[in-house]
Amino acid sequence: MPEGDTVWLAAQRLRAALAGHPLTRADLRVPPLATVELTGRVVDDVVSRGKHLLTRLTGPGQAPATLHTHFRMDGSWHVYRPGQRWQGGPVWQVRAILANAEWEAVGYRLPVVELLPTAEEYRVVGHLGPDVLGPDWDPGEAVRRLAAEPDRELGQALLDQRVLAGVGNLYKTELCFLRGHSPWTPVRAVSDLRALVTLAHQLLHANKLTAAQVTTGDHRPGRQHWVFERRHCRRCGSRVATAMQGEPPRSRLAYWCPSCQPGPAPPSRPVRELLGAPPAGRTRYRP
Repeated sequence: MPEGDTVWLAAQRLRAALAGHPLTRADLRVPPLATVELTGRVVDDVVSRGKHLLTRLTGPGQAPATLHTHFRMDGSWHVYRPGQRWQGGPVWQVRAILANAEWEAVGYRLPVVELLPTAEEYRVVGHLGPDVLGPDWDPGEAVRRLAAEPDRELGQALLDQRVLAGVGNLYKTELCFLRGHSPWTPVRAVSDLRALVTLAHQLLHANKLTAAQVTTGDHRPGRQHWVFERRHCRRCGSRVATAMQGEPPRSRLAYWCPSCQPGPAPPSRPVRELLGAPPAGRTRYRP
């Protein structure tokens, strides 16, 4: 699933291509919006809110509207010059096209495409916690929301967008490693929540201008992460363990180094509940 920095960068690219210009083509390829006409409307702005994208539109005699999209697991927006070959996937995966005289923005595999009044954006993003990359980032509020459920597993809490908007499985994994906690550590056992959320902000901020998501400071292939999708820990060389965390369908594969991240282990669960085999070369946790 794309992380908040990926969505933030997508918003910057869409804003640079579309903002301030009228749409010469608008094709929303989802049944509820198939007949909606947006041609002629001006794109006022494109902003990210956590993992949500909000494209704001205005037009003469029309109330401001927002096109809300979300990437979920594998959606994406691509920007092309008119006539340039689209390369985001087969055409049947396109869910939205927004174009002006200079650029074409093409949304692939977008599971969420909806149009709503701009004044009602709160309906789709009002539940979110502090946006790690937002202009109103509030670490104190993020700490308050984390601490509100002290018995919750840290890995689960970090992925909850109502607590901290923008952190996905990659950053959750690396945050737990860098702060030395097992993903199953209860929030109450984390001694410095302020340092944790500050680190989340630092990591996403450092990566927001590039597609690379580096947490080690080393951009060389295979060295960008400490434990995420690795066979061995970059710090101590121990085998990286994996286990599913959370209940289906929201469970995610957790990675951690048992040597560098002491603390609770995942609960014993039948193998059939682990949603299939782990990635090749990974060590599945066996209680």
